[in-house]
Amino acid sequence: MATLNFNFAGKLAIVTGGAAGIGFKLTTSYLEAGGKVVVWDYSQDALNNAQKELGKYASQVTFQQVDVTNRTSVEAAIKALPGPVDILVNNAGITRDKSFAKMTDVDWDAVISTNLTGIYNVTKGLFEKFNTASSHKRVINISSVVGLYGNFGQANYAATKAGVIGFTKTLAKELGRKGFTVNAIAPGFIKTAMTNAMPKEVLEGMAAKVPLQRLGEVDDIANACLFLSSEQASYITGTVISVDGGIVL
Repeated sequence: MATLNFNFAGKLAIVTGGAAGIGFKLTTSYLEAGGKVVVWDYSQDALNNAQKELGKYASQVTFQQVDVTNRTSVEAAIKALPGPVDILVNNAGITRDKSFAKMTDVDWDAVISTNLTGIYNVTKGLFEKFNTASSHKRVINISSVVGLYGNFGQANYAATKAGVIGFTKTLAKELGRKGFTVNAIAPGFIKTAMTNAMPKEVLEGMAAKVPLQRLGEVDDIANACLFLSSEQASYITGTVISVDGGIVL
């Protein structure tokens, strides 16, 4: 039996929203595994911080400020790519949480535009930029467990994350013959800088809802992403991997 070997030497990955949070861990993981990464992020501050943090990988990583909701911004970033793409991780996303009764048109439109239309803009724009000589073409979309079971106060966010799953399954059917695998990851409660700022009792309440009785780590999401990007996952497509400690059970 072959051992898992996450070696992405010679591969170029694009990670949207890759300068902070889960996205930053995804970026770091591909770099540690020898890959080259182009980080697309809306926040210039986050890009500046990521560039400082990843200084030792300067020869492997480039940073571009990109607004995934803006097709002109995406097109400009595509023109600046250093080479053909092997892996795309659609991670960029936002929340604007309110109960449906209080949700505004602005709240709805902002989340739909970033989380759903943004994935379309990026994937559509990059489709012809994948390495035509490669049988290792990977698209990984970051969904959420709320796209599977809904969540109070997140009608907009849950709708986009459910849409991401439908988008993933459809592209898997359409693009398999072209050498692509297309999969989604649905994170549950994951510890990030944002959750670490929450009161202890809130975090304990969140953990109590999880069968494993703890929050996940960003490494858990990165490990799933690396696996789906690897050669060992070459026969996995159209699936949704819930990395959630069992909360969807």
